[in-house]
Amino acid sequence: MNVDALTGGFDRRDWQEQTETDSPVRFAMIGVGWWTTEQAMPAVNAGDLCETTVLVSSDREKAADVAADSETVEHAITYEEFHDGVASDAYDAVYIVTPNALHLPYVETAAELGKAILCEKPMEATIERAERMVEVCDEHDATLMIAYRMHTEPAVRRAKDLIDEGYIGDPLFVHGNMTEPILELVPDPDQWRLDGDLSGGCAVMDIGIYPLNTSRFLLDADPTAVRGTVASVQAEFADVPDEHGAFQVDFPGHVYAVCTASQNAHLDSHISVLGTEGKVRVEPAFYPWDDRALQLSHEGTTVDIGFEQIDQMEEEFEYFAHCLLTDTDPYADGKHGLVDIKTIKAVYEASETESTVTLD
Repeated sequence: MNVDALTGGFDRRDWQEQTETDSPVRFAMIGVGWWTTEQAMPAVNAGDLCETTVLVSSDREKAADVAADSETVEHAITYEEFHDGVASDAYDAVYIVTPNALHLPYVETAAELGKAILCEKPMEATIERAERMVEVCDEHDATLMIAYRMHTEPAVRRAKDLIDEGYIGDPLFVHGNMTEPILELVPDPDQWRLDGDLSGGCAVMDIGIYPLNTSRFLLDADPTAVRGTVASVQAEFADVPDEHGAFQVDFPGHVYAVCTASQNAHLDSHISVLGTEGKVRVEPAFYPWDDRALQLSHEGTTVDIGFEQIDQMEEEFEYFAHCLLTDTDPYADGKHGLVDIKTIKAVYEASETESTVTLD
């Protein structure tokens, strides 16, 4: 195995043609919680192709306080004002980071206003509402991208390169995990993730989607069937079906992914792909504050693959802005996100019926 060849020549932004612009994509951030203020806005501010100009919140005063600390934000408006089209000339795209079951109304309004849409995953709480998101964007010819930041994560992109280049032979098994103690990270028993109506599910829906979607990306394939088990044990999780979840996803060609997720376990994330001739593993994998690590096993040798550590959110926003500036369709569109929603709902069905659920 030529280690030098493995560690050099990787272009993490092989999608990039435009590196600067005099007309950055202007974002309206819909939802001004900690993720927006601590992750999304700093990432946009650090980038070259976009900026935040509008904040949208249920609390105008809160949004105004955040806006006061920003050099680029021009307007702080309420959700109602957003739906009325207030300040619509001040932004080109929206980033939606409300609870899952509240995504659709903002997608509908943004599409009607002719804005591009970057919507956090999972795209909605139900299949029907996710389907409506795709429909309304098609009706208004609006760009919709689902915010899967693993698609622009260098460790994952390099892992996909190694798989595509044949270093592990034919892929056979994917093992992925994402777990966290959510009530320690967000110490609020009334948070929306623990409300089944707002979240549409808990462990599998919120974080099990990471190993699921990253498996699809690494394999360049979509699921054909699932089986799995979910359970809520502690009283704090009584309103959701899945404090913990484990599920198997079948892919074409007799390739299988085993995914686990928990909202009440040790903080951990990893994904590996085992093939007929080797294995790639990313660990840590999914949390943006961790330095990722990539390892390849091939021909009896295991090597650590080097790459540049980056801000996952900055890469995601820059990619989306680049797509808009170059009139390129983003990779993870609404139809892509809909596959995940259907698969996750099939996991819940499989657990309830103790059966294998076939996907269309």
